[in-house]
Amino acid sequence: MKKVLVLSVAVAAVLSFNGCNNKQDEQTNEQQKVEKKVETTQHTAVAKATETTKEAANKAVEATKEAANKAAETTKEAVKATTQKAKEAVEATKEAATKAAEATKEAANKAVEATKEAANKAADKVAQTAKAASGDLVAKGKALYAKCASCHGADGKTKALGKSAPIAGQSAEELEKKLMEYKAGTRNVAGMGALMSGQVKGMSDEDIKALAAYIASLK
Repeated sequence: MKKVLVLSVAVAAVLSFNGCNNKQDEQTNEQQKVEKKVETTQHTAVAKATETTKEAANKAVEATKEAANKAAETTKEAVKATTQKAKEAVEATKEAATKAAEATKEAANKAVEATKEAANKAADKVAQTAKAASGDLVAKGKALYAKCASCHGADGKTKALGKSAPIAGQSAEELEKKLMEYKAGTRNVAGMGALMSGQVKGMSDEDIKALAAYIASLK
């Protein structure tokens, strides 16, 4: 009886041990399945994340390219517009410079004409004044020549005392110089220095100028 009981206990123990081992194996298998599932899930998530990142990167690259193309096109248009404006500005500047040059030239021509006209008027006035003064000088000289006519002739073409050359036809400057020399007593032609000095000694410089002007007018 005791042997049977001991055998029963032993069998029960063996069965209990085997049951524990089976449960442990099942738990191990279940844990391995869970771990494998987790691993698979992780791989799938990484793959999806990688694909998403790659797609996002491609989109970013495309967006960057598009933005760069738009910027380049905008810059090109801006440069084109700036170039056109620059050309227009250059043309406008050229036109303004041409107009300014024409206006300056016209003003200069007018100024030249006005200056010429003023100069001509001034010259005419001077000439008229000189002519009037010369006329007065000649008229005065004519009165002074009255005492010279007896030797030199009324027309100044007679050789004084048959010695000196005719005085008609000589310039007023030449005649004035000679008369001033006679007055100073430094001139003596054909021995007539003393005679001529006596004739002009009482004359003023203005009288001698007038006399020379009148004699020069004799042709």
